Amino acid sequence: MEFKNKIVVITGAGSGIGAECARLFARRGATVVLSDIDMKNADSVAQKCNSYSEGNVAIKTDVTKYAEVEALISESVARFGKIDVMVNNAGVMNKLRAKTADHSFEDWENVIAINQTGLFHCMRACLRIMDTQGYGNIVNMASLAGLKASGYNLAYSASKFAVVGMTKSAAIEYGSKNIRINAVCPSYTQTPMLDTAVLAQPGMDEKLLKYVPMGRFGTVSEIAEAVTWLASDKTAFMTGQTITLDGGLSL
Repeated sequence: MEFKNKIVVITGAGSGIGAECARLFARRGATVVLSDIDMKNADSVAQKCNSYSEGNVAIKTDVTKYAEVEALISESVARFGKIDVMVNNAGVMNKLRAKTADHSFEDWENVIAINQTGLFHCMRACLRIMDTQGYGNIVNMASLAGLKASGYNLAYSASKFAVVGMTKSAAIEYGSKNIRINAVCPSYTQTPMLDTAVLAQPGMDEKLLKYVPMGRFGTVSEIAEAVTWLASDKTAFMTGQTITLDGGLSL
């Protein structure tokens, strides 16, 4: 199995893309540390993972609080002695779509805190361990909204452009340390977050699909496959890159 004896830490692992990543890594032999603020969901996914591989565990973490992120990393190393892969997946979307002048302060502060500052917390804590152990692999969850304009979506777009930039900056810094850092940029993917934030609006799914040449949304399994590929030895000479999965939407 491709990830046998590998320790993988995933944030936002209780649902959606994060949960599917956890299941896929476990099916391929990894031991997974599932981090989420919702322990009920995280525990449920961890139990499923344990049917594929041994030792998978859920740890409650609020990525906006550096002390909790540091505790997540420290506990992972204390339990398993290393971290081979970290998938920074925790994220949220704007609650309300609005023009910039009408953008709510609440949305701005919440989205930036989780998507951008939270990812910084995770990279900071994890890279200290990986630098010491002399190797590592980080996959960050960005978005197509971090590569091209996304109207009525300022905070989310800003946070995901930041993720792309942070990925590239850190990749330069740690390339000589045998640490690779890449990002995945999905467009609309069928997840609970998309259902709540976008598709709850009547007719929005048909409207969005008009712009996708493949005529459908992505699936969590498709995104998870890209994440595990970047985390594998098959991409050993790849760092600082963004992989776009969008059904042709960016075209």
